[in-house]
Amino acid sequence: MRRLESPSRVEPVVRGPAVTAGAALAPVELRQLSRAALTAMAAAGQELADLNRVLNKTADNVVGLLLEGAGAFYEWTHYPPGDVYDFASGAQYYYHAHPKEERPVEHGHFHTFLRPRGMPKGIKPALVRGYVAPEDANDALSHLVAVAMSDKGQPFQLFTTNRWVTGETWYAARDVIAMLDRFAVELVRPSFAVNRWITALVRLFRPQIEALVLERDRVIALWQRRNAKLDVFEARRLAVTSKIDISLEAQMDLVLAALKRTRR
Repeated sequence: MRRLESPSRVEPVVRGPAVTAGAALAPVELRQLSRAALTAMAAAGQELADLNRVLNKTADNVVGLLLEGAGAFYEWTHYPPGDVYDFASGAQYYYHAHPKEERPVEHGHFHTFLRPRGMPKGIKPALVRGYVAPEDANDALSHLVAVAMSDKGQPFQLFTTNRWVTGETWYAARDVIAMLDRFAVELVRPSFAVNRWITALVRLFRPQIEALVLERDRVIALWQRRNAKLDVFEARRLAVTSKIDISLEAQMDLVLAALKRTRR
C-alpha cells in the first residue's frame, strides 16, 4: 500500500485492473420537479453554502476535517477507521483513495450507503446472480452514490459503482431511489460539519442521483445481455456504472431559477 501525502488537509476508484464505465450523463432537468422538492433542495444548498462559508474562514474543507489527525494517508484505507455509521438512520459513509493512475483528477471520494435498519418497509435485496444473504440482516447495505473530490476538497462528480467495488448487497434502482431521503448522518463525531455536509449534498443532488441509479441498472442490464455467461456484478472490467459532473454553485442557481418559475 503506497503512502500518500495529504495536500492542504484534504485523493480516488477501485482496486484491480483497468476498468470501463458507463457514459457520463447529460445535465438533469429540474424544471419538472415539484415546489416541495425544489424547496428541500434549496434548503440543502443553503446549508452547504453556510458550511463552506464557515470552513473558508480558516482555509478548511470537509476532506481536510475528516483526515485531520489521521497521520499518513494511504490508498484503499477507509477514513475514518470503521467508517461513519448513524445507528438510528442506518446511514453510513467513508472516504478513501485509489492509485493516482486509476483516477488522476481526484484527490479521493466518499462512498455513501444505507443499511436495512433505515430502509423503507418492504424493500428487499434483488435476487441477482451471486446474491447471498448475510448472517446479520442489517449487513445487507446498499450503496447510494459516490462523491469525487478535487485536490482543493470540493465535489466535482457523482458516480455509481458495480456491486464488487464496495461489496454491497444489490437493490433495484427504484428501491435505491426510495432510500435516498433516509440518508441522514446526525452525529457529532468524527466531524459534525462533515456529517451535515454529506447529508445536505445527497439532498441537493437528489435528481442527479436518481438518474445515476437508473443509468446504473441500464448499464448492468446491457452488459449482462452482451455477456450472458458472465456474472456482471463481479466483472472487474465494469466498475463505474454511471457518472455526472456537478457544481454546487451551478446546481443552486438552477434550483433557485426553477423555484422562481413555480411562483408564476
